[in-house]
Amino acid sequence: MSPKPDSAAELGAATLRALHTARVKAEIAQADAMIPGADTVAPRGATFAQVVVVKGLPGPAEATGGAALSGPDGEAAIKALTALGWDADDVFFTLSRPVAGSQSTGVAKRLRLQIESVDPDLVVAVDAEAAHDVAAALGCERPAFGEMVLVNGRRLLACDGLEASLTDPKRKQRVWSQLKQAIPRGPVY
Repeated sequence: MSPKPDSAAELGAATLRALHTARVKAEIAQADAMIPGADTVAPRGATFAQVVVVKGLPGPAEATGGAALSGPDGEAAIKALTALGWDADDVFFTLSRPVAGSQSTGVAKRLRLQIESVDPDLVVAVDAEAAHDVAAALGCERPAFGEMVLVNGRRLLACDGLEASLTDPKRKQRVWSQLKQAIPRGPVY
């Protein structure tokens, strides 16, 4: 349980945070309702996230009932992002295709609503499927792996298979060099 606010300003900020969190959770549920069965792999992470990490299809951790990127790939993503300067508590994880065979239009609409709800500075697509789906959701061309692009004020980075890189040292080096583009921007004044 969080401590009680000491002032009216803190109470107002806490109320706004609670309202925002409730709104984001409702929009995420609305997004999942767009694809039957999408709620079988729950997204996870911060509703005020600065980074959204998107994986295309379920891997072993998700297939056995885990939340999005709840296995070694999620641990690797957090490790990489914190090494680059992001706060581990400032990340939201989701799958673009939690259900195999989903219609591309539904996938794009669902993913766009998730991204817009969380409103991050950076979206990282960790595999080719996610890169394709994020590009469709944001209405842009799929970026080359490791190339940071700006889409409607939001940065987008695609990587060439984070989960697959965990068992392939050469690919791991390639994916890490791609992820190095995901450094936080400085403060906005």
